[in-house]
Amino acid sequence: MSLGAAHPAEVRIRVPASSANLGPGYDSFGLALGRYDEVIAEPAESGLDIVVEGVGAAQVPTDESHLVYQAACRAWQAMGEPVPGLRMRCVNSIPHGSGQGSSAAAIVAGILMARALTADGAARLDDAAVFALATEMEGHPDNVAPVLFGGFTIAWMSRSGGAARAVRSPVHPDIRAVVLTADAACATATARAVLPAQVPHADAASNSARAALLVHAMAHDPALLLEATEDWLHQRYREGVMPQTAALLDRLRRSGFAAVLSGAGPSVLLLCTDVPTWSTIEQPGFHADEVAIPVDGATVDGVPFGAPGSRSMLRTAGPHR
Repeated sequence: MSLGAAHPAEVRIRVPASSANLGPGYDSFGLALGRYDEVIAEPAESGLDIVVEGVGAAQVPTDESHLVYQAACRAWQAMGEPVPGLRMRCVNSIPHGSGQGSSAAAIVAGILMARALTADGAARLDDAAVFALATEMEGHPDNVAPVLFGGFTIAWMSRSGGAARAVRSPVHPDIRAVVLTADAACATATARAVLPAQVPHADAASNSARAALLVHAMAHDPALLLEATEDWLHQRYREGVMPQTAALLDRLRRSGFAAVLSGAGPSVLLLCTDVPTWSTIEQPGFHADEVAIPVDGATVDGVPFGAPGSRSMLRTAGPHR
């Protein structure tokens, strides 16, 4: 492995949680959440030593199947580097199987770790390549974009096979995020398997209108959030595999809260300007926390991804907080 003098023996990667879809923005919208996993790593003469602390410490593997390590290996392969010996400590706070982007966070952390530990890594695996590789591994750019770039992101892929793209869109300073984390987990594959291959044209048209409205509501008019987060493409079809979440969503929306399924669930994201009292929104099987909407996404030794001036994969649509 090529280590340069400019590269420290130890690197610290910090990656945020995220919530994808936000209701109508299926497979496109994503929001970074101020809940973080950290990876502290350094090269070793040989072997692999992984320590996991925090969320999932008893369940997450500590061998070569660890997702952060798998992503790092893919990055070293992309840079033409042999896989080095490694000591890695993971401190997790993002819930697993909960629709808060734990897999995307792990993949991004691994790729950035490998790049940071490699001489000229940023030149050999530039920001565009990081986004592309993370999307290839995770499968969905809407999950990867907020982890890398922070804020509210809109991602898409060309149907002709082009590279994934992303823009960051503004967030009104009054908007707050509350996550109701489910005690139970649900695999993304399970939640995707129940989706139909086709939907009625009227549903697609309604979803298109709401997705456009949500971009406006997030940036300029939070009073429209309830209407703007209506969805016809995925949430109703997932009710059968997460009935408690479906009941919570129905109750919250009937009470006037802009609540949506967080990613593939089973957790719920609530967007608001005034954080409600917990007693009005919580129910058994869930616990509520207000989380920040961070401006920055992943950081390497405290420096945000893409800084300074290398946002080759990110176009920013206007100011953001």
